[in-house]
Amino acid sequence: MSENTCLIVYASMSGNTAEMAEAIAEGIKAAGAAVEIKDILLANTVELEDYQGILLGAYTWDQGSLPDEFIDFYEEMDTLDLTGKLAAAFGSCDSSYEHRGAAVDILMGKLQQLGAQIALDGLKIDLAPNVEEKELCSQFGRQFANMLLAECS
Repeated sequence: MSENTCLIVYASMSGNTAEMAEAIAEGIKAAGAAVEIKDILLANTVELEDYQGILLGAYTWDQGSLPDEFIDFYEEMDTLDLTGKLAAAFGSCDSSYEHRGAAVDILMGKLQQLGAQIALDGLKIDLAPNVEEKELCSQFGRQFANMLLAECS
Protein backbone atom coordinates (compact mmCIF):
# COMPACT_ATOMS: atom_id res chain seq x y z
CA MET A 1 0.00 0.00 0.00
CA SER A 2 1.12 3.54 -0.56
CA GLU A 3 1.88 5.57 2.50
CA ASN A 4 -1.12 7.87 2.08
CA THR A 5 -3.69 5.06 2.03
CA CYS A 6 -6.27 4.60 4.76
CA LEU A 7 -8.19 1.51 5.79
CA ILE A 8 -11.62 1.78 7.35
CA VAL A 9 -12.85 -1.38 9.11
CA TYR A 10 -16.33 -1.22 10.60
CA ALA A 11 -19.18 -3.23 12.10
CA SER A 12 -22.72 -2.08 11.44
CA MET A 13 -25.94 -3.83 12.40
CA SER A 14 -28.56 -1.28 11.35
CA GLY A 15 -26.47 0.54 8.74
CA ASN A 16 -25.73 3.63 10.86
CA THR A 17 -22.00 2.96 11.31
CA ALA A 18 -21.77 1.95 7.63
CA GLU A 19 -23.22 5.35 6.69
CA MET A 20 -20.62 7.01 8.89
CA ALA A 21 -17.84 4.97 7.26
CA GLU A 22 -18.97 6.01 3.77
CA ALA A 23 -19.12 9.70 4.72
CA ILE A 24 -15.68 9.52 6.37
CA ALA A 25 -14.31 7.84 3.22
CA GLU A 26 -15.75 10.65 1.08
CA GLY A 27 -13.90 13.17 3.22
CA ILE A 28 -10.65 11.21 2.95
CA LYS A 29 -10.96 11.09 -0.84
CA ALA A 30 -11.84 14.80 -1.00
CA ALA A 31 -8.60 15.59 0.85
CA GLY A 32 -6.59 13.62 -1.71
CA ALA A 33 -5.83 10.37 0.11
CA ALA A 34 -6.79 6.87 -0.93
CA VAL A 35 -9.12 4.76 1.18
CA GLU A 36 -10.35 1.20 1.34
CA ILE A 37 -13.46 0.26 3.33
CA LYS A 38 -14.09 -3.21 4.74
CA ASP A 39 -16.88 -4.73 6.75
CA ILE A 40 -15.44 -6.34 9.88
CA LEU A 41 -16.53 -9.78 8.63
CA LEU A 42 -14.36 -9.37 5.52
CA ALA A 43 -11.30 -7.88 7.22
CA ASN A 44 -8.18 -9.51 8.60
CA THR A 45 -6.24 -7.91 11.45
CA VAL A 46 -2.83 -8.29 9.75
CA GLU A 47 -4.09 -5.98 7.00
CA LEU A 48 -3.91 -3.08 9.45
CA GLU A 49 -0.12 -3.18 9.26
CA ASP A 50 -0.29 -2.55 5.48
CA TYR A 51 -1.89 0.89 5.85
CA GLN A 52 -0.51 4.15 7.19
CA GLY A 53 -3.96 5.36 8.27
CA ILE A 54 -6.37 3.17 10.23
CA LEU A 55 -9.96 3.98 11.16
CA LEU A 56 -12.05 1.51 13.14
CA GLY A 57 -15.80 1.88 13.47
CA ALA A 58 -18.29 0.06 15.65
CA TYR A 59 -21.69 0.59 17.14
CA THR A 60 -21.94 0.17 20.89
CA TRP A 61 -23.79 -2.96 21.93
CA ASP A 62 -25.83 -3.50 25.06
CA GLN A 63 -24.61 -1.44 28.03
CA GLY A 64 -21.22 -0.49 26.56
CA SER A 65 -19.67 -3.41 24.70
CA LEU A 66 -18.15 -4.03 21.32
CA PRO A 67 -20.53 -5.83 18.97
CA ASP A 68 -20.09 -9.62 18.90
CA GLU A 69 -18.80 -9.56 15.32
CA PHE A 70 -15.93 -7.27 16.38
CA ILE A 71 -14.71 -9.35 19.36
CA ASP A 72 -12.45 -11.81 17.48
CA PHE A 73 -10.88 -9.02 15.40
CA TYR A 74 -10.31 -6.96 18.54
CA GLU A 75 -8.61 -9.84 20.34
CA GLU A 76 -6.48 -10.74 17.30
CA MET A 77 -5.22 -7.15 17.20
CA ASP A 78 -3.04 -7.98 20.23
CA THR A 79 -0.47 -9.52 17.87
CA LEU A 80 0.01 -6.23 15.97
CA ASP A 81 2.51 -3.41 16.29
CA LEU A 82 0.86 -0.24 14.99
CA THR A 83 3.73 2.07 15.92
CA GLY A 84 3.95 4.89 13.41
CA LYS A 85 0.39 4.40 12.14
CA LEU A 86 -2.14 7.22 12.32
CA ALA A 87 -5.44 6.02 13.78
CA ALA A 88 -8.89 7.00 15.02
CA ALA A 89 -12.23 5.38 15.81
CA PHE A 90 -15.88 6.20 15.21
CA GLY A 91 -19.30 4.71 15.71
CA SER A 92 -23.00 5.09 16.12
CA CYS A 93 -24.33 5.07 19.63
CA ASP A 94 -27.36 5.85 21.74
CA SER A 95 -27.26 8.60 24.34
CA SER A 96 -30.02 6.90 26.32
CA TYR A 97 -27.39 4.45 27.63
CA GLU A 98 -25.05 5.29 30.50
CA HIS A 99 -21.87 4.49 28.53
CA ARG A 100 -22.64 6.39 25.31
CA GLY A 101 -20.40 5.19 22.50
CA ALA A 102 -18.25 2.97 24.71
CA ALA A 103 -17.22 0.86 21.70
CA VAL A 104 -15.45 3.91 20.23
CA ASP A 105 -13.56 4.41 23.49
CA ILE A 106 -12.62 0.71 23.63
CA LEU A 107 -11.26 0.85 20.06
CA MET A 108 -9.35 4.07 20.72
CA GLY A 109 -7.74 2.46 23.77
CA LYS A 110 -6.70 -0.62 21.78
CA LEU A 111 -5.19 1.46 18.96
CA GLN A 112 -3.21 3.51 21.47
CA GLN A 113 -2.11 0.38 23.36
CA LEU A 114 -0.71 -1.04 20.09
CA GLY A 115 1.38 2.05 19.48
CA ALA A 116 -0.75 3.92 16.96
CA GLN A 117 -0.73 7.70 17.00
CA ILE A 118 -4.27 8.84 17.76
CA ALA A 119 -5.10 11.53 15.22
CA LEU A 120 -8.52 12.69 16.40
CA ASP A 121 -10.90 12.18 19.29
CA GLY A 122 -13.35 9.36 18.63
CA LEU A 123 -16.38 10.39 16.60
CA LYS A 124 -19.72 9.40 18.12
CA ILE A 125 -23.04 9.96 16.38
CA ASP A 126 -26.37 9.07 17.97
CA LEU A 127 -28.31 6.54 15.91
CA ALA A 128 -28.54 7.29 12.16
CA PRO A 129 -26.46 10.27 11.02
CA ASN A 130 -28.55 13.15 9.68
CA VAL A 131 -27.35 15.47 6.90
CA GLU A 132 -25.34 17.69 9.27
CA GLU A 133 -23.80 14.69 11.01
CA LYS A 134 -22.82 13.12 7.68
CA GLU A 135 -21.00 16.37 6.93
CA LEU A 136 -19.33 16.09 10.35
CA CYS A 137 -18.19 12.58 9.35
CA SER A 138 -16.87 13.89 6.06
CA GLN A 139 -14.96 16.64 7.92
CA PHE A 140 -13.56 13.97 10.25
CA GLY A 141 -12.30 12.08 7.19
CA ARG A 142 -10.78 15.23 5.67
CA GLN A 143 -9.02 16.13 8.91
CA PHE A 144 -7.68 12.59 9.23
CA ALA A 145 -6.45 12.55 5.63
CA ASN A 146 -4.85 15.99 5.96
CA MET A 147 -2.92 14.80 9.00
CA LEU A 148 -1.87 11.65 7.15
CA LEU A 149 -0.78 13.56 4.06
CA ALA A 150 1.21 16.05 6.20
CA GLU A 151 2.99 13.14 7.92
CA CYS A 152 3.84 11.50 4.61
CA SER A 153 5.20 14.62 2.93
